[in-house]
Amino acid sequence: MNPCAQHHALHHVHSATAVAVALLLSTGLGSGLASAQTALDEVTVTAQPPLGVSGFDDVPAYALPLSVSTFSQTDLRDIGAQRVSDAMLLDASVSESYNLPAYWDQLSVRGLTLDNRYNFRRDGLPISAQTIIGLENKERIELLKGTSGIQAGTSAPGGLVNYVVKRPPMRDTQSIRNVTLSYGPGDTRSVALDLGNRFGEQAQWGYRLNVAHTDLNPVIRDTQGQRELVALAMDWRLDAKNRLEWEFEQSHVEQIGVNFYSLLDNGPNATPTLPAPVDGTRNITRQPNARPGVFDGLTGSLRFKHQLENNWLWTTQYAVQRLRADDRLIYASGCSATVQDRFCANGNFQIYDYNTENERRNNDVVQTALNGQISWGGLEHDVTLSVMRQRLVDDMPPTQTSPLLGTTNSISGGLTPPVQAADRSGLMSNTRDASTEWALKDRIKLNDRTSTWLGVRYTQLKRQTAMTDGSLPTQDQRNFMTPWLAVSHQLDAGPMVFASAGQGIESEVSPNAPWTSYSNAGQALPTLRSHQHEVGIKSFAYQTNWQATWFDITRPVSGDSAGCSNGGTCVRQMDGQAHHRGLELNGRTVQGSWTWGGSTTWLHARRENATSDPTLNGERPINVPRYIMRGLAEYRFTGIAGLRTGLRVSREGDRNAMEHGEIVLPAWTTLDLTAHYDTRSDRQPTTWTWAIQNLTNKHYWRESPKAHHQYFLNPGAPRTLRASVQWHL
Repeated sequence: MNPCAQHHALHHVHSATAVAVALLLSTGLGSGLASAQTALDEVTVTAQPPLGVSGFDDVPAYALPLSVSTFSQTDLRDIGAQRVSDAMLLDASVSESYNLPAYWDQLSVRGLTLDNRYNFRRDGLPISAQTIIGLENKERIELLKGTSGIQAGTSAPGGLVNYVVKRPPMRDTQSIRNVTLSYGPGDTRSVALDLGNRFGEQAQWGYRLNVAHTDLNPVIRDTQGQRELVALAMDWRLDAKNRLEWEFEQSHVEQIGVNFYSLLDNGPNATPTLPAPVDGTRNITRQPNARPGVFDGLTGSLRFKHQLENNWLWTTQYAVQRLRADDRLIYASGCSATVQDRFCANGNFQIYDYNTENERRNNDVVQTALNGQISWGGLEHDVTLSVMRQRLVDDMPPTQTSPLLGTTNSISGGLTPPVQAADRSGLMSNTRDASTEWALKDRIKLNDRTSTWLGVRYTQLKRQTAMTDGSLPTQDQRNFMTPWLAVSHQLDAGPMVFASAGQGIESEVSPNAPWTSYSNAGQALPTLRSHQHEVGIKSFAYQTNWQATWFDITRPVSGDSAGCSNGGTCVRQMDGQAHHRGLELNGRTVQGSWTWGGSTTWLHARRENATSDPTLNGERPINVPRYIMRGLAEYRFTGIAGLRTGLRVSREGDRNAMEHGEIVLPAWTTLDLTAHYDTRSDRQPTTWTWAIQNLTNKHYWRESPKAHHQYFLNPGAPRTLRASVQWHL
């Protein structure tokens, strides 16, 4: 059996097994299991649940001295979110950063690109987001903005994204039976099943099963594929003080890849041209022999909670992640052998066929934590102590292949037969990360209105990389501490004001690879320590909530010495910093039948103290908009029970497409129209959703990243239709 067939067979076996287990549970065959003692106290989930990624697990989001956003199941369903970027783009602090269709999401928060290896969490534990993550079994998605040294040993500044997994119902009598059918955009069709219940003599057992299948046929032509997900979460209330929870999810995605466009060359020493926006439906590099990329993921966790005396809680968790990918993309790369960073003036480009088979990424995490309250110095302290051990291993195939397929492909269409030429095949690199982190967090209640928040994390880090043949190894071993401090105060009128200061850590090693010639190759650079200061005010009430935050982030930047561009002595070194300051406003209010909501971010991002190229100082980074605005107006009809309609607006300001602002992408605005209808179908509660995205069918460039030494342009999607129906059985 070939590998592809094995993967499909494995998926069908697991799907069948999961469904069989669910049927057994739902028919009550598990009732003969040994009964547990009195169940743990139930937790009532409100509109503002505790934020799992904050590090203060018992504090709701509105009470934290942090900038946070949460995206609930309702949010995800209303916008038809299929991936994390769909949800995150509801927040004005988020934009896209080299976000290819048919590939994993890459996001920018406050103008800083998140690291897919270190900036993502799942139920609070670190995961690798170098895969496509399904949302059908996610309760909500959380976004913590800013530096994250207190929540993560190492991560890029900007923020952390946390996926919260759906768990079994908490109430003994609660039953979940949801079936969802969706259609569009394009001719994409999906079906999803969400089942949950409790069983046993004292309802001590609970389960939550999610199964989904999607036939992918988006508006971008020639990009067909499919997506599957099976997830099962269970818990066991052993007695009044002990609970055991476990879950797993298996996902499979395969889809033909999509390439970016690029700037058009105008010859030596001439400024390139920005092509006119396209309709966004063409896959300009599609070839008859194109194969889909494949992303498989198996993720699971085990969590034990033990209630100690005096309301102290001990929690131990273990999580495992096994990712596999066949990364395949026929991609455009430059105009010629000498012009590699843009397309030709007439829209022609070179085309290569990138292939790596059987990429493996394994992640293992174990964490134990103790939290509770103590009185010390006449003050009340909410204390959390935790220790976490993580091992992240990337095992790549021995080589990647990237043969040249053609030299006269064009953004205007047309294909050429393959040519015989040197390709870009070469070795890959393997990575081994191991870290141990000790963390202490303390919320000190100075009085009924004022609290001081303290945190410190001590990290021992060891990283190793080498080419897949064992050559050119590098090592990075260091210890560091990341502190965090905040103060919050509840005003008489109700809002809370806060101020915070924190740090974040990144580590980097000078490249040691066949295609580089650094004199300090393989040597660790000084620790890249980011700093953030934040001041804000927030208010949360039944009908209205809002927040205003000012932030200031500095992030050290590494770069190549001036000799690198001239073929001389080359040194990777610290080269100034990125300085991002901004103001964020967001709010939501219900006024009668109307709901109004929105968020806005004004961002002043600049490069400072660069020495390799001083002309960059004072320039705005590539692909960072000046401002972002998101808004929602929704009306709930009183004459037609269950019907609500909404209009969403999204506007992103202009952004640089080149380092010195020679080319600037214009600002753009899109409108999305939605309608939701809660009714009954054959006596079953039913929710219908219809949506028109990009209502005005605007053609625009939505992002302009520079990656792999090339300027990229990503077109916005044209007007699309979407519909779904969910039965609550």
